[in-house]
Amino acid sequence: MIEIRQAIIIEETFSRPGIKGFMAAVEGREEPCIAYPDLVGEVKPGDRVLLNTTAQTLGLGTGGYHYVIANLDGGNRELPAGGHIMKLRYTPLQIKVLSVEEDDSPYHEEMVKADSLQGIPVLVGTLHSMLAPLCIFLRDMGLKIAYVMTDGAALPIAFSQNVDWLKREGLLGTTITTGHAYGGDLEAVNIYSGLLAARQVARADVIIVAMGPGIVGTGTRWGFSGVEQGEILNAVDTLGGQPIAVPRISFADARARHRGISHHSLTVLSRICRVNALLPLPQLEGEQMDLIFEQLIREKIFDRYQLCLEDGREDLAHLQDCGLKITTMGRRVEQEKEYFLTLAAAARVARKLVNGEELQTIGLA
Repeated sequence: MIEIRQAIIIEETFSRPGIKGFMAAVEGREEPCIAYPDLVGEVKPGDRVLLNTTAQTLGLGTGGYHYVIANLDGGNRELPAGGHIMKLRYTPLQIKVLSVEEDDSPYHEEMVKADSLQGIPVLVGTLHSMLAPLCIFLRDMGLKIAYVMTDGAALPIAFSQNVDWLKREGLLGTTITTGHAYGGDLEAVNIYSGLLAARQVARADVIIVAMGPGIVGTGTRWGFSGVEQGEILNAVDTLGGQPIAVPRISFADARARHRGISHHSLTVLSRICRVNALLPLPQLEGEQMDLIFEQLIREKIFDRYQLCLEDGREDLAHLQDCGLKITTMGRRVEQEKEYFLTLAAAARVARKLVNGEELQTIGLA
């Protein structure tokens, strides 16, 4: 069920390609809402709209806005030419896209032939907050970086302020939205064709894969949308890429299940991923490193992956002066240092692979 309210748009608060924010009068209150013009057409002050108010009523964080379902004053809209693949299928807001694989695509012939990632590194993360730091840590290499956004969280890529900033700063090249996610530079039907498009169409040197903002978690072993990480690592290996599993590591999260290596990452690495991926780890101090090794031994992960230890402490300065507010779960770099050191370690592993350098792997004595 969704909660619906009628409202009147008061003023525009922000605008980026594919997304606009407004203040709306809702039952005598002024409240924020978001409109996606590709779905509902243009919206302007004075328009009467229908809002999905579910998220704010539930008090959600990410995604906790009202969303415009329809503009009651918008009139009719004509269907633009091109594309036959539907995303958000069989919902009232199903949207037509030109998928990179379909016959009308200018890249159709390339995708017919595409069958290999040709050994390039693919950084597979879970949280969307991993994307910007990884791009920033790789910025000085002159690499073509492609971002493949899955449909594990936010579906419109326009919702991501980070993607918008990274594109404007020239730190991110092509974006590909897969499954029901939409709005990337390229659209793809699934993760396999999305990865191949990143390599064969976008000519990426490094691919980063993660969901959009808003991971879903329940506190149970299996009930979180990040389980997709294991399946994506398997897909990368199937397609002949070099899978790099980016773990979620924290010593600032108050929840015990996310201390050290998050239980999300441990579940993926111990139960879902079936390939010999690279696993970057940050060089941490005594007790922190001891806990991480204890977790890896307990879950029998040491024997299954190539563990790469990297010291990325000097890289953190790149986040402090980059011009973007870098956070994860609302915590800044200085509050969540180990999380960002892990991303620095992952970027260093990808950099070494591109340069043909030897990896610093570790194992049990």
